[in-house]
Amino acid sequence: MDLLVNLLAIVVVVLLFNFMIFFHELGHFLAARWRGLEVEKFYIWFGKPIWKKTVNGVEYGLGTIPMGGYVALPQMAPMEVIEGGDSERRKQLPPISPLDKIIVAFAGPLFSFLLALFAACAVWVFGKPADTIHTTEIGYVQEGSPAEKAGLQPGDRILSIDGEKVNRFIGGLDGISEKIMLSKHNTVDIRFVRDGREMSTTAGFLVDDTSWFQRRAMRRIGVSYADSMEVAEVTEGSPAAVAGLQAGDRILAVAGKPVHSVPEMSDFLAEKVGEEVSLTLARGEEELVLTVPALVPQDKVTGKPHPDGRPMIGVRFQSSYDLSLVNPSPVDQVKEGLLLMLTTLQAITAKDSNVGIQHLSGPVGIGNAMFGFIRTDEALRRILWFMVVLNINLAIMNMLPLPVLDGGHIVLAIGEQIRGRPVQIRVLEIVQSGFVLVLLSLFLYITSKDVADLFPTGPKPQTWGEKGIVWPLQDAS
Repeated sequence: MDLLVNLLAIVVVVLLFNFMIFFHELGHFLAARWRGLEVEKFYIWFGKPIWKKTVNGVEYGLGTIPMGGYVALPQMAPMEVIEGGDSERRKQLPPISPLDKIIVAFAGPLFSFLLALFAACAVWVFGKPADTIHTTEIGYVQEGSPAEKAGLQPGDRILSIDGEKVNRFIGGLDGISEKIMLSKHNTVDIRFVRDGREMSTTAGFLVDDTSWFQRRAMRRIGVSYADSMEVAEVTEGSPAAVAGLQAGDRILAVAGKPVHSVPEMSDFLAEKVGEEVSLTLARGEEELVLTVPALVPQDKVTGKPHPDGRPMIGVRFQSSYDLSLVNPSPVDQVKEGLLLMLTTLQAITAKDSNVGIQHLSGPVGIGNAMFGFIRTDEALRRILWFMVVLNINLAIMNMLPLPVLDGGHIVLAIGEQIRGRPVQIRVLEIVQSGFVLVLLSLFLYITSKDVADLFPTGPKPQTWGEKGIVWPLQDAS
């Protein structure tokens, strides 16, 4: 069943990705027909055609490589290196005005933007999951991390990063994690509140090791967000269940120490392996103290303690992620999409930033993200929002003034209008061929990183209740 679901998800991803490219190319096609340009081909997908038909002088076809599509417009800048075509036939066609070239080139990004606007209207109506963590309170500080060296502690509430206000921990450009990852400096200035007093500090960065074929890890400082510590579920027969913990209880302290997050609680329990540990908790208006044993789970096959060596008590906590639906206006969505792209480009070009071209995503990375969205409960809503961001990116990237891109066609047309004559065809062919090689190399480089993301390395964490893990005091059958 899982295989069928995965195959269906892959098909949906391919169709969605190609639909966005098709709609972009449809803009070029309709504008070319409107302005009376010669249209040789309108193809969905690349490669050898598996179907084609000529209607009113235009060859429509379906290729064999599901990677988008193209419109062959011989009166525009020569693109035989990408689209194929007859250069001799192109020379026999009448020239077109620079204005027509600009209109046709601009139509593709315009249609991508219109598709983004349409998706944004759908998100406005149907909503999208907030997918955010609203708190700015630190719940855990990693031992030996830059955050610990900077003096940050659990319970501190962060106000700003590098002078910019933060409103959440994760889930937007005003998030703590995002601002740290996209920092354009060698250190990060942090302003925070502790016990009612505003304080400030400066922290360095922590970058985890990755394999040579993987993307460089993003910067972090070694903190995580504060959890509600509300128990969502207690595993039957676990130490927590035996001690009397119930769903809805909120854990306040472990062994007398105030606890702010699940990782912090795990550290406190690790200090008491094999001992009885007191848990202070709130149940409604009442405050209780229960005692649980800090036991390390056993492997169901070997009967030995799990190699992680950390005790667990058998509870699952309420997620800190806000998954409620929000309905941002189309204008706000477009602004957020544009700001996201601008911030990313600034980080890529900043001298001291850790973000590089390798962190961009190509079709494989985009498809992988879509695949993940499709398998969630709010698949349609997440895909609609993703289409807003993707189509804004597609529109803006294609407007860059580079040969072979739509922006390059527009710049050439403006230059032709100013000079009174077009650029020599031979010169244009050489320049475009060079840029095709550059873009192809960049595409292959980014794709290699996307593929590496499909095979993550590192151990999978175990939790109580997983298949193969049992309580030390239970029968192992």
